[in-house]
Amino acid sequence: MYGWTGTILRVNLSERTIKTEALDMKAARDYLGCRGLGTYYYIKEVPEIVDPFSAENKVIFAAGPLTGTLGTSTGRFQVVTRAPLTGTIGAANSGGYFGPELKYAGYDMIIFEGVSPKPVYLYINNSDVELRDASDLWGKNLDTHAVTDALLEATDPDAKVACIGPAGERKAMLANIMNDKHRAPGRGGLGAVLGSKKLKAVVVRGTRGVKVADKDAFIAAVKESRKLLAENGVTSGGLPAYGTNILINILNQLGALPTRNFHEGFFEAADKVGGESLAAERMYRNKACATCGIGCGRVSWSQGKFAGVGEGPEYETAWAFGPDCGIDDLDAINKANYLCNEYGLDTIGTGATVAAAMDLYEMGVIDSKITGGLELNFGNAAAMVAAVEAAGRGEGFGAILQNGSYRLGEQYGHPEVSMSSKKQEMPAYDPRGIQGIALNYATSNRGACHVRGYTISPEVLGIPEKLDPESTAEKPAWVKAFQDLTAAVDACGMCLFTTFALGAPAIASQMAAATGVPFTADEVVRIGERIWNMEKLYNLRAGFTKKDDVLPERMVGGEPVPKGPMEGRVSHVPEMLPLYYEARGWDSDGVPSAAKLDELGLKV
Repeated sequence: MYGWTGTILRVNLSERTIKTEALDMKAARDYLGCRGLGTYYYIKEVPEIVDPFSAENKVIFAAGPLTGTLGTSTGRFQVVTRAPLTGTIGAANSGGYFGPELKYAGYDMIIFEGVSPKPVYLYINNSDVELRDASDLWGKNLDTHAVTDALLEATDPDAKVACIGPAGERKAMLANIMNDKHRAPGRGGLGAVLGSKKLKAVVVRGTRGVKVADKDAFIAAVKESRKLLAENGVTSGGLPAYGTNILINILNQLGALPTRNFHEGFFEAADKVGGESLAAERMYRNKACATCGIGCGRVSWSQGKFAGVGEGPEYETAWAFGPDCGIDDLDAINKANYLCNEYGLDTIGTGATVAAAMDLYEMGVIDSKITGGLELNFGNAAAMVAAVEAAGRGEGFGAILQNGSYRLGEQYGHPEVSMSSKKQEMPAYDPRGIQGIALNYATSNRGACHVRGYTISPEVLGIPEKLDPESTAEKPAWVKAFQDLTAAVDACGMCLFTTFALGAPAIASQMAAATGVPFTADEVVRIGERIWNMEKLYNLRAGFTKKDDVLPERMVGGEPVPKGPMEGRVSHVPEMLPLYYEARGWDSDGVPSAAKLDELGLKV
């Protein structure tokens, strides 16, 4: 077996049984791994639309055929289930070292079934696998770092840990799973699903390695890809030096940096919280995931009343706790980021929810009596950090914040303050100024998401060619192309950031040499399209329709950008949506046609 290990680990938490079974190799050939194969197995095994917190729901940890190889930035894995925040199919991607370790132990996937009667963690040491009691780690408000340290001490110091924090135990809708302390299969509330199953953590130690089919061809393909990464200014310069947060100033200059809960598109103090300032003032060093030659991660600190040490923040995190909340205090932003990682909260969703709360506060809808004494005005850094702390602990007003901006706004009669699509908060690109990312937000299969079709690459960075961010005519086709390619990249186990320099041919060459399957560039993209349509079919069964492929009214005409380079702009998703459906081979209601499903080998 090459690339894939050929083995699935099945864990029934209700019955406390652990079994291994052979991987369906036809499915592996059609869906690759990670997001694709994990979603295929999930939909096959959970055919009914179930409550995310029910015993009938399953959770799948899935690696890809390139995960754990020496391929280009191939440290990724995926967690797949139904997302409680949105109700959509939930598939969250993460880097670090956990994914490769799962492959080294000999497994492509872990399928969790049922609900444990008491808190447990799964310990994998190659072929020795057991469920262990986690009662001493549950209900004590222990942060994810303390949990990770305790589990490494109890098992093997060289093991890798994915765990939930207090937010996951409480089934908070913004709860993340955290791996390697600072990485997360984030968004959608997948940590809450583990909490509902009383599954505190997965600990894995592997020493078996991953075999590739053609070693010489694989090494040649990897060398060529690394050469392309080294020649690309983004992957060899900007990201290693300044991390993803280099985008703060770039988006601000464009006038598309969402500010004060998307009321504006320009933040007057952006430079104080950008990647350049972080690197100059609060950064120890950069850090890479397994087999990554880019190193976009940050090891940083904060000081003063917000003192702390950790990793990050990424661009979306710095934006969410910074400009989106009207805050220019880098220490406060860093501290909020560290708190989210420790409590196991999604940084984008948490920051955007605090921004929505600030919106409500300034509208006079809520006051300090409701917020527990917090004066949640835009720009109040201390109140923002305190709000994150409250959400992490689920105390007072934090018990509302922990469930996201849509439920917050709905509770107080103003759901329009939630800058979300399918109840998931939009990331850090103003869709009024950048039309392609607007369409991607609206049509994303897991709710608003930038990494499901990162058209910022051509619209802002000019990769692979420069597109006018304000134009609409060509965007439906570009969005489809980026969504399909991204699905394939996710399924391989490769990092999305490699696509700043690599296209489908480079990805296919690594896949073919690693697995022995003669993948072509066209076939890789077609697999991505198959994955996208499979996810769409699930969401249709879950009750999502054309009416859900929308953005907040504020974005599509309710509130044009008030000032800056994008003054007067609105999103044109309604005009682009029919063309997007047409490009996908779907009908006017956004339903895949029989011909398209037949072409992709999918069934309704």
